[in-house]
Amino acid sequence: MYIRGVLSHLQHRDLKSIQQPTWGNSFNSDVFVDYVTHIGDEFRIIFYEDRNFQGRSYECSSECADLSSYFSRCNSIRVESGNWILYEHPNFRGHQYYLRRGEYPDFQHWMGFNDSIKSCRLTPQHRGSYRIRIYERENFGGQMMEFSEDCPHVYEKFRYNDIYSCNVQDGHWVFYEEPNYRGPQYYLRPSEYRRYSDWGASSPRVGSFRRVRDLY
Repeated sequence: MYIRGVLSHLQHRDLKSIQQPTWGNSFNSDVFVDYVTHIGDEFRIIFYEDRNFQGRSYECSSECADLSSYFSRCNSIRVESGNWILYEHPNFRGHQYYLRRGEYPDFQHWMGFNDSIKSCRLTPQHRGSYRIRIYERENFGGQMMEFSEDCPHVYEKFRYNDIYSCNVQDGHWVFYEEPNYRGPQYYLRPSEYRRYSDWGASSPRVGSFRRVRDLY
């Protein structure tokens, strides 16, 4: 795994004096952290401590399990490339936020609950088809429906407000607790989810869901 970052408020001459952070056991020993004044990688997201892209900023080009050493709060974000899942707490825990390329001048624009962003990951590129099966009950029981397109209102299609299990067969998806892609979000990769807790939810409520499209 390769991580590259930059504290944009520092000048190039200051970088030699910075000690590289010590990463936890969740990272392999071959992790390389490189501070530079410019990032040339394909993917980039910029976190700002203040609203409207003001204050200290940090640029990231890959997965990071703990951002807390780079900034204390996050009130605006600019996604220059890639699809990203952001997490409220370190180690990919807490509220999740799916961000595509664009500008987010305050945390309400990514439907954030607060200004806490402590970890992030890129979603893998996917060029094939999309397919997900949702179920009325746990362990793939009860009524089942299969989808290959976005669903802005689950109840209108499924006749249930709750999804207790699902099978993501192709592509990557995001569940939203409210219709029209609102409310708490949950990122799902191809896998079997036998109960709603498997995708990190505390209840089975799903109001809408959509594909993670490769808008790089």
